[in-house]
Amino acid sequence: MGTKIKWRKPKKIRNDVIATAKARGYELQFWHALMVGDEITVVGIADDPESSHVINAIYDTSNIDEWKTHRLNYRSLRLWSLTYEQELTTPLHIAASRGYADCLRHLLQRDANVELAPGGTTALHEACEGGHSECARLLLSYGANANATNEDGLAPLHLCIFPESLECAKHLLQFGAAVNGRSLEEDDTPLHVAARHGLPDHADLYLRHGAALDRQNDEGQTPLIAACAQPQAAGDLRRYHQVCQLLVSAGANVRAEDRDSQTALHMASKNVNADVAELLLQQGAKVNDMCYSGDTPMHNVLKAVAYKATTHHPERIVRALLNHGSTRVWPGALPKLLKHCCNSPRTIEVILNAYDRLKITDTWREAVPYEVFQEHRGFYESLFILTQMPRSLQHLARCKIRGLLEGRVPHVVPKLGLPTFLQKYLLLEFRDYIH
Repeated sequence: MGTKIKWRKPKKIRNDVIATAKARGYELQFWHALMVGDEITVVGIADDPESSHVINAIYDTSNIDEWKTHRLNYRSLRLWSLTYEQELTTPLHIAASRGYADCLRHLLQRDANVELAPGGTTALHEACEGGHSECARLLLSYGANANATNEDGLAPLHLCIFPESLECAKHLLQFGAAVNGRSLEEDDTPLHVAARHGLPDHADLYLRHGAALDRQNDEGQTPLIAACAQPQAAGDLRRYHQVCQLLVSAGANVRAEDRDSQTALHMASKNVNADVAELLLQQGAKVNDMCYSGDTPMHNVLKAVAYKATTHHPERIVRALLNHGSTRVWPGALPKLLKHCCNSPRTIEVILNAYDRLKITDTWREAVPYEVFQEHRGFYESLFILTQMPRSLQHLARCKIRGLLEGRVPHVVPKLGLPTFLQKYLLLEFRDYIH
């Protein structure tokens, strides 16, 4: 799916605002007190009859003079701005966004309007986006709408995207937030958002409150696909695995497809989350399904080997796919594969161990750079020596048994009563050499 272009109708310039760039006296003092959470000054100004109107005042934090300067000098600054837009906020928004619960409480006790949204978002959105749970609770207890949408069509639950926002999500649900509420543009539910950001505690919370497991968003993604589709750093793999475990345990459909016919397994293979890929395969994910572009999960993981070999262990996914019956790489493409994946000897090992014979030529040797050969010398020497000799009898017997079992290898081998080392051998255990 292509990237959506967002367009919004330009907003009318409001004249009933306090421009912070030009504010003076108590208005400026009140603003500064809010920015640092100085509740004594906030209360003092708010309780003064002459200045109490600032409680629901709208502040404009933009600077029109600066915009005019940029506009006149856009060629030198490489800036282009067609229209001037105000950046509007309120005292309630400032306190909520910065987590100043005491200031917020004083404002609410003095009838601050919780529904004001001059900049297109409510104070409750600000509190949830910042993960300020006490601020969120206060706003809700004073009547803030738990299902209000901002200018992007997002409810407060859609903005709970960090682990710290879990308590905010709990408060929202207690005050009637719709657990299956949809975002306007992406058609995401809160469960999609939690899955995409790798938030297992949020996902568990939403599931316990009746979140729809297999509801599809605008791109056809279920929450499970959304979790697998998100690029994941090595340190985030465990969190995403936990999310997927929760979804699968709750009954998520592992064979669901998005609009491009991509399954969760396609995405987990593409982003190289081995634990998730193994989980999906154990639950019956189809190993040879092709997406709209013609790629299978095996294609996806092999494309990622070159830049994720040392951090994400793609060889584990390749092994799991082969054990579950993935179509092997075309033999004629093996030299090209060797060149692309040579920095991951274990990936090469498990792929080549799916063949009972190899036709190794000089092209194979040329595909491995000298520095890579030296780094993994033992492995590549064991591979290239097969130029002059056949595969071992033990390996040939393994190939024959695997061929008879086809995609049932992981299910049948543990039931054969074989010694553990033979079971591991049949399941393509890594040995760091070829024989």
